[in-house]
Amino acid sequence: MDRLTIEKFKNIKVLVLGDVMIDAYLFGKVERISPEAPVPVVAVTRKENRLGGAANVAVNLVALGAKPILCSVIGNDGEAKDLIELIKSNGIGAEGIIQSKERVTTIKTRVISQSTQMLRIDNEITDSLNQEDDSRLISKVKELLIDADAIIFEDYDKGVISEHLISQITQEANALNIPIVVDPKKRNFMGYQKATLFKPNLKELREGFNRDFDIDNKQEFESVCKDLMQTMGLKNLFVTMSERGVMITNGIEFNYIPAHLRKIADVSGAGDTVISVASLCLAIGMTLKQVAQISNLAGGLVCEEVGVVPINKEKLIDEIESIEW
Repeated sequence: MDRLTIEKFKNIKVLVLGDVMIDAYLFGKVERISPEAPVPVVAVTRKENRLGGAANVAVNLVALGAKPILCSVIGNDGEAKDLIELIKSNGIGAEGIIQSKERVTTIKTRVISQSTQMLRIDNEITDSLNQEDDSRLISKVKELLIDADAIIFEDYDKGVISEHLISQITQEANALNIPIVVDPKKRNFMGYQKATLFKPNLKELREGFNRDFDIDNKQEFESVCKDLMQTMGLKNLFVTMSERGVMITNGIEFNYIPAHLRKIADVSGAGDTVISVASLCLAIGMTLKQVAQISNLAGGLVCEEVGVVPINKEKLIDEIESIEW
């Protein structure tokens, strides 16, 4: 594998379906305690808005040269305008964004002083979409899916994704032979029947499938993986295992890719990077082992950076070319 491998990602069209949000940051200094309550007073010196949730997956896709389109339901409020502008300014398609008076635009505001997070404020609605908004989103995704090379379900359990939506979209995608890549959460875990690539981490696998296992017992672990794949009709299973690396399987052959030794600064956003790279690898027809190798490499690279940052394409290429595969 070399530079040409990654260059094939260019202009691949990927629908990213899931919960999108603004990650807002208030940076400041603490020099005194409030006279009103025993809490620090943060004098804000800088504000910053970043794309979060499923939108961060799209940011990673753009960094790799792909053409993502976000599909989600957000509020019909002032924050929605900010989010849509942020999406477009990052080179991401916003054709799949639907606004609803029944929702608020999700914003997670972090107050940070001296590199320490003091407080997080979440403004969100996590109830499931109403029937009308669910139908509007399904219609829009089906319309956009025709031209897509892959679709990613990026589920943050904020209510946008439902089992009904999953069923409708996976059926359509499979009929069009479009790869379905899933980053699940507990609520809809078992709903992703017949996905092309299902990517839980160990905690999600245990809780979502409600099966415990000893990760050091390979036979036991693989037995649980096979049971899950059979129960859900999955084509491939990709399990991220933190410092243990990753495992990918088609139910017959199991490939274990160890984690690369790195100076880990922050694991935030690594899962978003892994799922974005995996979807592009699948879209260009790589083998399962190659999918796991490159995704694992990319996930490790972003962990060397502080905060949620997208993958650096040139760094990824340099790493790929420096390894004997």
